[in-house]
Amino acid sequence: MTIRFDGQVAIVTGAGNGLGRCHALALAARGAKVVINDLGGARDGSGASSDAALAVVAEIEAAGGEAMANGANVAKFDEVQAMVEQVMAKWGRIDILVNNAGILRDKSFGKMPIEDFDLVVDVHLMGAANCTKAVWDIMKAQNYGRIVMTSSSSGLYGNFGQTNYGAAKMAVVGFMNTLCIEGEKYGIKTNCLAPTAATRMTEDIIPDQRVLDLMTPESVTAGLVALVAEDGPNRSILCAGAGGYARTVVYETDGIYLTPEEQTPENVLANWEKIDDASNQQELKAGWMQTNKFVAKAAKSLGIELG
Repeated sequence: MTIRFDGQVAIVTGAGNGLGRCHALALAARGAKVVINDLGGARDGSGASSDAALAVVAEIEAAGGEAMANGANVAKFDEVQAMVEQVMAKWGRIDILVNNAGILRDKSFGKMPIEDFDLVVDVHLMGAANCTKAVWDIMKAQNYGRIVMTSSSSGLYGNFGQTNYGAAKMAVVGFMNTLCIEGEKYGIKTNCLAPTAATRMTEDIIPDQRVLDLMTPESVTAGLVALVAEDGPNRSILCAGAGGYARTVVYETDGIYLTPEEQTPENVLANWEKIDDASNQQELKAGWMQTNKFVAKAAKSLGIELG
């Protein structure tokens, strides 16, 4: 099986450097027309220069592919809408959206200005929401779409000094979970990529060059390409880095039932070992599944037969 994207159009945000650039080059090499979205210039995401994006476009065109640059700020919906209108005017469809753009403002929470929290959440979470909103109806009308959110181990598991980044990166997982449900009947699949790679955002915090040499962007991009393939999964968190690939899943323990008389905080703590027992845990794929589980336990205990 060879994955190809001939005739498809992909938007990759933050594609002027690092992982975004690598994603864009790989999609173009497999036949996609690619929109290279990047503000360019400063690391903090400020400024409107798209020199970096133009350089990636030139690289794709030199290899025989098709691409266009766009300097929209993903945190500004009007700019994102204008970008999407430009893409539709030129190519008439949008099949793939890779929400990759991001910034860092690392500092322990006690020392972090709230403005730095706002900014990181705005770029990562609202940036993904803005771009997804702008292409959503287009993908519904096509009855086809592939969307990837960029999450992170910092959001899934935590990382010192990254409360802002971690909060945003876990938020996009929740965003994905509902988009998967709403988009399924329209042929839209949404997934998350949790990468670890040597990029501008990691090179300053990993001093060992041998480690950076293992963490190639290409190893992460292999996972990204799989996620946006026609036969790719839906509602998966793919972790990728240094040639390793794994799926993160949120499980819920089977839990316990307490009668109305037993429903006290003291009894919750007294039964913590049973609540925490993972032997019958399961992956819940929608919020109603948790409700059904708890209600079924209560009904069974009280002798109520539910239809």
